[in-house]
Amino acid sequence: MELTDTVTIIGGIGGIQGIIEAIKWWRGRKVQDRHDVADVVATENENDRRQVDWLEKRLAERDAKIDRIYEELRAEQNARLEEIHRRHEVELKLTDVEAKKCHKRGCTDRIPPSDY
Repeated sequence: MELTDTVTIIGGIGGIQGIIEAIKWWRGRKVQDRHDVADVVATENENDRRQVDWLEKRLAERDAKIDRIYEELRAEQNARLEEIHRRHEVELKLTDVEAKKCHKRGCTDRIPPSDY
């Protein structure tokens, strides 16, 4: 191969500038690989952050829902306790009336004896 053939091949490849670019590429290929890996890692980290944010939001929504359910439960329990107290009061009044009831009607010697 002669010098003219070599110069023609180099010119076809891109000349001196092509050789310079090839050398730059050869020297910077490891740096480019590191940049590519860093971009992939950054994308994965961003996806993880988005997923964590979504999960935290979902957890907060569930906590709020559980709080509402507990509030409803407490309100229902209080309503039932009030109903039980009212029924017990009526039951106590009924037992008082039963204790004060006269077994003999229209007489002065009341059974059971009482001052009312």
